[in-house]
Amino acid sequence: MSIADAESFHAVLFPHRSLTRRGYLVMMAIVVGTMGFAALRTMAIGAWPVAVFAVADIALVWGAFRLSYRSGRQFEEVSVTPAEVLVRKVSPAGRIVEHRFQTAWARLKVVRRDEDVVHLQIGSHGRATVIGAFLNPADRASFADALDAAIARNRLSR
Repeated sequence: MSIADAESFHAVLFPHRSLTRRGYLVMMAIVVGTMGFAALRTMAIGAWPVAVFAVADIALVWGAFRLSYRSGRQFEEVSVTPAEVLVRKVSPAGRIVEHRFQTAWARLKVVRRDEDVVHLQIGSHGRATVIGAFLNPADRASFADALDAAIARNRLSR
């Protein structure tokens, strides 16, 4: 690798998680406490089927958050050099898929609806991949601007 091939742009994209681990534990304690109390009260008056549904609610909330946190383990790495644009996608299970495009031919397609960037795709020679589908529109827009500038800068430095 020569100096000219040195990485000039590198970004790691990952889904935003608004609830911290501590927040999750507090929220689950509230759900378990509230639903557990409801289950015990309904069992005390003989309405045991309601208690079953209360426990099912706890399990569903726990399962939904488990799936959400699992999807939060995915990320994408985007690197731009004068020679190539590399997009590396890592799934929640750890499976890695790489997409490589020549910088000179790479095109960034940005789809906007109103003022929001709703779709971001990079491609070349009939191949393309979506980037940052899990980002919010504002983050997707700022990333699109940075990536487009990096591609243009590296195209000129060839």
